[in-house]
Amino acid sequence: MGKGKTIAEKILSSHAKKDVRAGDIAICDVDFCLGQDGTSSIIIDSFRKLKAKRAFNKKKFSMIIDHSAPSPNLGVSAIHRKMRAFAKEIGVGLYDIGEGVCHQLVPEEGKVVCGDLVLGADSHTCTYGAINVLSTGVGSTDLAITVASGKNWFLVPETIKVVIDGRIPKGVYSKDIILHIINAFGADGCTYKSVEFTGKTIKELSVDARFTISNMAVEMGAKCGLMEADKKALDWVRRHSKRRPRPVSADKDARYAKVRRFDISRLAPQVAHPHTVDNVTDIQGAKNIKIDQAYLGTCTNGRLQDLRIAGKVLRKRKINKDVKFIVAPASKKIFLEAVKEGLITQLVNCGCTVLSPGCGPCVGTHCGVPADNEVVISTANRNFKGRMGNPKSFIYLASPATVAASALEGKIADPRKYL
Repeated sequence: MGKGKTIAEKILSSHAKKDVRAGDIAICDVDFCLGQDGTSSIIIDSFRKLKAKRAFNKKKFSMIIDHSAPSPNLGVSAIHRKMRAFAKEIGVGLYDIGEGVCHQLVPEEGKVVCGDLVLGADSHTCTYGAINVLSTGVGSTDLAITVASGKNWFLVPETIKVVIDGRIPKGVYSKDIILHIINAFGADGCTYKSVEFTGKTIKELSVDARFTISNMAVEMGAKCGLMEADKKALDWVRRHSKRRPRPVSADKDARYAKVRRFDISRLAPQVAHPHTVDNVTDIQGAKNIKIDQAYLGTCTNGRLQDLRIAGKVLRKRKINKDVKFIVAPASKKIFLEAVKEGLITQLVNCGCTVLSPGCGPCVGTHCGVPADNEVVISTANRNFKGRMGNPKSFIYLASPATVAASALEGKIADPRKYL
């Protein structure tokens, strides 16, 4: 039995200032925490109930208005005003409408670096695992406790090691890889586990592509989806943050609950069918399903690389006349870069509707709610009944390339013919 430690055990040990292992309870210092407009109202109320007067560190807590931005109704407008007033009152960071999605902004703005421990009142906080951060989602009350104290308690998770090898085939992207893995594990196959993604394929992927994989670790039930910090990750972090990264690697004799290996060299584009993320087939099992709407964006696939991939598929073609194609860049910086590259002009000329940076239709509060029985193909991370605002619609999940190809044909389509 190995005496070494996993990445999660090492990060939690360093933040607990004592030796901890899987199964231990640890009270840890937190490096950064965040809330969004769907959760911050309760964070603020809970903070008041604690009778706290100030944040533990003004620079280590931010709120992001991204889920319903700009506000679609009076109730949300009141929440946004409450967030703005609270941020001014206690002097913490607030990213207002149009800045972008929380899980793009936090790493892009240099708030987190390798080796950090991060909590977010949003389930996809696990995204930052791609840059070697132990980040996880918690409830709003737990988050308020961290804002006030700088600490929280953790049950140190067991770790599952996922080794991904093989040359990435044409038309296959990180979204296809993670959908394939979720299909293999099932929606609850990694519940409360830390997942370490490793292997030659991970090393080949860009940091943008790695974020997609860590983002969806929670769709297997995982607490976090961690990767080691190689040169690519360290270079990315140093470009975005002035803080010093503290990369953490697993020991060679670390103890794992399970090790699973995947060879993706023959993988085809993947599609998750309604109404669960683990209901996955390859493209052949989904081809020719008629679609009404396509959506490119979200904290999973709204990055510059994703817009470029869609642009390659679309080229100078026109989307199908019966399809609404909605695009939401993940941040203002990405939006501006896409404008500079001519991508936004290209997408609009192809027939896309481009929204301001933010979560857009993903969560279903506004912008692109489908009608009864409408079929949507989306680059998001969830396809549960009602996810996009209508429990009588049907959501399929796929890569930016598959979504773009499907928008061209008006039915779920194989992107490889367009590449």
